[in-house]
Amino acid sequence: MLLRNDLMSLRKVYGGTPIGNESRCTTCINARIIEGYAESERLVFCDAMYPPTRVSFNVRQCSMYEDKRLPSFEEMSKFAWEIRTKSAGARAGFVTTADADSQRQEDEQPEEVPAAAKTR
Repeated sequence: MLLRNDLMSLRKVYGGTPIGNESRCTTCINARIIEGYAESERLVFCDAMYPPTRVSFNVRQCSMYEDKRLPSFEEMSKFAWEIRTKSAGARAGFVTTADADSQRQEDEQPEEVPAAAKTR
């Protein structure tokens, strides 16, 4: 009986019952939401489809979902860093594996230290 209880605790259900019941439409860029004063007075239209379609249920997952809380490409380009190099021929950005290996080998070689000068 003890062995069976241990084995049962190791099981995990993937894609089980979702937690929460808020619709994805409330944060989607393509949603047009009209709400009245009562909780039952709510119309949701999806503009991602043509013609715009009325959605009469809470949406858990949608393939056309775009989060309106995230910045757009234009907004991101406004505050993005522009990387410039000091020399005209050098490239900016990530290094390739070969370049990283050669740089690592150069770093591993000890520097030549000049002989100490004679002191009087």
